[in-house]
Amino acid sequence: MAGVFCLGIATLDYVYSVERVPNPGEKDRARDLVVTGGGCAGSGSAAIARLGGKAWLATRLGDDAVGDTIIGQLQQDGVDTSLSPRFLGLRSPVSSILIDAQGERMVVSYTDPKTPLTTDWLPEALPAGCDGVLVDTRWGEGSLAALELARRAGVPGVIDGDRQPPHPEMVTTASHVAFSEKALSEISGGQEPRAALEALARDAQNWLAVTLGPRGVLFMEDGGIAHLPAFPIEAVDTLGAGDVWHGAFALALAEGQGEREAVRFASAVAAIKCTRFGGRAGTPTRDEVERFLAANP
Repeated sequence: MAGVFCLGIATLDYVYSVERVPNPGEKDRARDLVVTGGGCAGSGSAAIARLGGKAWLATRLGDDAVGDTIIGQLQQDGVDTSLSPRFLGLRSPVSSILIDAQGERMVVSYTDPKTPLTTDWLPEALPAGCDGVLVDTRWGEGSLAALELARRAGVPGVIDGDRQPPHPEMVTTASHVAFSEKALSEISGGQEPRAALEALARDAQNWLAVTLGPRGVLFMEDGGIAHLPAFPIEAVDTLGAGDVWHGAFALALAEGQGEREAVRFASAVAAIKCTRFGGRAGTPTRDEVERFLAANP
């Protein structure tokens, strides 16, 4: 069993299914509601555990009922949360999400501004049996510390670049960075994705990619930029698709898969998730992914 140490944000998500997002001043009724764990690192770690890997999560939570629920759901998925402290008086992160009839989302999140930035509680080495690291961009100091642990241990260090990393050193310290289209656009000053990735790749000493949702993934390969198309699906809910993609990708690298194989594996995980309402609650198992890949050669 490959293991991945994850660091970043974990939230409690209130996910509402609506026909359309209401206009300002309107009231509407949701068709469905799921209360589930979320957050980049939280959902990434849960995906790793559901896919048969060992996942550790280091996240910052309050000593409140929301934090209890976040931890409880992660543990039910098999995530080791022993490295996640509970801070006295802190409010744990929450999000409210509207999912419309096309599967697109609108997200409003809250993170307590008193959330500490210090890294002195983080482990000085990766857990025994850890074969990779996954971080997000919500806590730059912690993410950089975790990526440095990965580099010293000689294991893959992956950034979920859904936002522009707050510290430039994060990108150069990571072995693998997969940006969202929005983050790459911000970094490149609005260039289209392929041109932006090509420009970054010229000086890169690591592997870079950009995920484009239904348009697939662009990534560095053999001195150029390769493309893998997305799997054709009918999207019901795109919430958490990028989070579980990065978790699956980090696990695949930890297992020794090559980048192209890891991209395909992660894309299958995200595709299946998008066919199910409820954010990360729709994350598939390993058996489901293997059957999906066999049916979509």
